[in-house]
Amino acid sequence: MNILLLEDDTVLANILVDFLQEEYGVTHTYSMKEALRLSEENSFDLYIFDINVPDGDGISLLRELRSFHDTTPTIFITAFHDTKYLKKAFESGANDFIKKPFDLEELAQRIENIKRHFGLSTMVHLSSDIEFDTQTHMLKNQANSYKLSNKESACLIYLYKNRHRVVSADEMLQNLWEYEEMPSSDTIRTLIKELRRHVGKEHIQNIRGEGYRFE
Repeated sequence: MNILLLEDDTVLANILVDFLQEEYGVTHTYSMKEALRLSEENSFDLYIFDINVPDGDGISLLRELRSFHDTTPTIFITAFHDTKYLKKAFESGANDFIKKPFDLEELAQRIENIKRHFGLSTMVHLSSDIEFDTQTHMLKNQANSYKLSNKESACLIYLYKNRHRVVSADEMLQNLWEYEEMPSSDTIRTLIKELRRHVGKEHIQNIRGEGYRFE
């Protein structure tokens, strides 16, 4: 799932990006105008918008997006506690609202609720033109669809969730297989070869002597 985060507080933005990237793809901006441009050029599954940003406000941004028939579910985060902002947020087309300060687990639960409500739980957007359904194991790009095996799927999702770092073959063996069923590292190389054939070598990089990284 890909999230567009609009938040101008540098400290909070860094915390949110680090937290959200553990599970999702995150694109962050401090600017309302940049958020609008990003939404036009990319496909997102969820918007998380702060109400007040230096060059505008999230409510006006969402109202404009909705006028273009953009139905992407949206959560507002704000320091305002006045109910008039809550009313404006929902009138603009918001789906949820969270007030600062908030616990990260509360945000996680609100995201889970959005995922259940909009049926986003199984679809992962690996890149702008590749998506993967974790339930059916179907991988789709602009040209073709592929049915991955269970282990290919597990390997792909593990690399994607850990895309901010290099993952070694030993790590994948230890996390994707039971100890008594653990194969040799040749199995990992074979899986990676097949995955690179489907998603492209540019997305799964072989870091010589270290492991693999999803880009």
